[in-house]
Amino acid sequence: MPETAIPLPLATPLAPPLKWAGGKRWLLPQILPLWQPFATRRLVEPFCGALAVTLGLVPERALLNDSNPHLINFYLWLKRGFQTTLWMENDKELYYVHRKRFNELLRTGIADGSEAASLFYYLNRTAFNGLCRFNSRGEFNVPFGRYETINYVKDFRDYSVLFASWRFTALDFASLELEPDDFIYADPPFDVEFTQYGKEAFRWEDQVKTAEWLAKHEGPVVLSNQATERIVNLYEKLGFSLRFLNGPRRISCTGDRTPAREVLALKNLAS
Repeated sequence: MPETAIPLPLATPLAPPLKWAGGKRWLLPQILPLWQPFATRRLVEPFCGALAVTLGLVPERALLNDSNPHLINFYLWLKRGFQTTLWMENDKELYYVHRKRFNELLRTGIADGSEAASLFYYLNRTAFNGLCRFNSRGEFNVPFGRYETINYVKDFRDYSVLFASWRFTALDFASLELEPDDFIYADPPFDVEFTQYGKEAFRWEDQVKTAEWLAKHEGPVVLSNQATERIVNLYEKLGFSLRFLNGPRRISCTGDRTPAREVLALKNLAS
């Protein structure tokens, strides 16, 4: 299929509160016209990440899930009208102090409080390339970033009104309780070498499980991923319609910003 030109990104009412490698804010001009005929339905994101798409579509109802419990804990605190008093500076020494404290909370099993939410936000904004990565012991291990300046937010109360009718969960995506007419936007980890955002890696069998789960859904489905040969073949065989895009490269240790070829896989979009 021919490549599709990417329009300019749309403005959103509220910007994503976190940095996120592979964020899909740039895809909003492509997803918005697909969503509009179904805008009264519930939006479901099984891999919600930084919420760039949901914040851009502004659904009345949403089920927002991610396997990262620390991410969901942060959103649950925002839903309550979160304000933080954590000392935040773009300082290497402070970064490692806060990272150590965050990992202490993880080890002691008390990572669902407001302190953990504050530390997660600080680490996300300050860490290298906006990465969220945990080692095999479940410890956050991203090094200090290279940003010249960082604008930290301490008052997140604007998000509480918008989040009021949105449900946040940290479950395996296949266990989500879907409604038949839910509009699903799925953005699983890319089919690339680096997929260990959590303690467990997202393997090829997880990509297949995702695709087969989406294919069974009766309502509209939009999937985004890197357009590797096996991803394209997988979704074609399951009856999805494919659109190809040149997306911005988000993660690169070498500084390479060559556009990465991505795919939108669509199903059940006749309104």
